[in-house]
Amino acid sequence: MITIKAYKKAASVVRRACGKADIGIVLGSGLGGFGDALIGARRIAYSDIPGFPVSTVEGHAGEFATGTLRDKRVIIMSGRFHSYEGYGMDSVTMPIRVMSLLGVKTLILTNAAGGVNTDFAPGDLMLITDYINMSGRNPLRGKNLDAFGPRFPDMTDAYSRELRAMALEKATQLNITLQQGVYCWMNGPSFETPAEIRMLRLLGADAVGMSTVPETIVARHSGMRVLGVSSITNMAAGVLDEPINHEEVLAMGERTREKFSSLLDAIIDGIQEEAAEAL
Repeated sequence: MITIKAYKKAASVVRRACGKADIGIVLGSGLGGFGDALIGARRIAYSDIPGFPVSTVEGHAGEFATGTLRDKRVIIMSGRFHSYEGYGMDSVTMPIRVMSLLGVKTLILTNAAGGVNTDFAPGDLMLITDYINMSGRNPLRGKNLDAFGPRFPDMTDAYSRELRAMALEKATQLNITLQQGVYCWMNGPSFETPAEIRMLRLLGADAVGMSTVPETIVARHSGMRVLGVSSITNMAAGVLDEPINHEEVLAMGERTREKFSSLLDAIIDGIQEEAAEAL
């Protein structure tokens, strides 16, 4: 289990290299490049952060970048970690703990997801309203880290209602159709079977993926407000009579990047700036 001392050591290295931030963003598969918009960007590779894992997934850059965007201090995580890479939950969520120590109060999580809702289509964006954890895992198992949050954090509003309402308003202003739905976390790395997708649809899932939920749980445990947006890069198994592969996921992510970036920029503009608390 990663100790408080290890989290603080990693945060200290990132702070010296990149500074602090108020808003954090995690970019999913095929959604990299948004950090290029940062003014006065400062970067650090994950490999230069003590105790940090290294992303092994194609389409994940593997670095933190901080800078100013819409007059707000933003830290962007280009590339995340997954349990299917062999990492424990504390390693998967270590960047969120580090962001908390850097002063982040609002976290925007993005991902590439498969569409379970048959009303969706590849290229859609989905505002996450809630999640279903089908992994059998929880990043808060073990001794509670009291310095971050309580033993039993509430997940009634895992995704901030205030931020969701603002995101919908911004999407309307940009003439971007923003679907809404429940995101389901599965372990991966194999894509789901048609039978599993039928089960998830019955359970109320609208999209499925292999990330985001552990980060959401840890962010809420740390007192952050969370907003989640999925790029529906493919329809889940059995929805269409065609196979699924990661290359197509990345390709669709590229095609939706401009739309997604415009929405993220508008959302950041709409977030009330909050001063980071001193460590």
